[in-house]
Amino acid sequence: MRPFLGYERALIVTAVETERATVLAGLGITDPHPDDLEAGAPVVVVAAGVGPAAAAAVTAQFTTTAVHDGRPFGVVLSAGIAGGFAGRVEIGGLVVATESIAADLGAAGADGFESVDDLGFGTARHDADPALLRTLRQALPEAVGGPVLTVSTVTGTAETKEAVQKRHPDAVAEAMEGFGVATATRLWPGTAFGEIRTVSNAVGPRDRAAWRIPQALETLREAFATLAGR
Repeated sequence: MRPFLGYERALIVTAVETERATVLAGLGITDPHPDDLEAGAPVVVVAAGVGPAAAAAVTAQFTTTAVHDGRPFGVVLSAGIAGGFAGRVEIGGLVVATESIAADLGAAGADGFESVDDLGFGTARHDADPALLRTLRQALPEAVGGPVLTVSTVTGTAETKEAVQKRHPDAVAEAMEGFGVATATRLWPGTAFGEIRTVSNAVGPRDRAAWRIPQALETLREAFATLAGR
């Protein structure tokens, strides 16, 4: 397989196995081996688990192992399906994150929500690598660009959606892993971070009957096929 996006080695982190299998299908990798990391495979795809903590832990494990083995990853991508904000991206649409924001990392009080940035405890935002972002936008011109929120509890009511959009009016999608992957990737300044999402449902009141997971997965497969030059 030729270098992925111009990087000699890439790590792609999904939440669940269905997303991982979809990414592998898009890349044209039909027989992945469980020892891809140790073998120095040019592209490694891992299902890290749901949520920012699991995503950060596995990303840190894989990137650290790769560095110690002398085969560091040049790029790490968080990838999978997400909820999209109506009016910003359509169901089945593709999103490329300009930044990954931990939208519920902070403190709630009588005066509302304060992020860790407001509290002076660090940052809840990680920008996508600028060069990688340009490459992704050029390769995927149909993608909507904008902030992607990372949450530990997905938005499920009209009230919470309104509150989230008030704090993050430019957000295009909401997922559960990007900020965790970004945080772990930042351990290695030479490694580029990015996030790609496809939209299975609208952010807001939960209506499982309206979810379009197969459609979102197909968009995900097509996106990675394009990125792989297939």
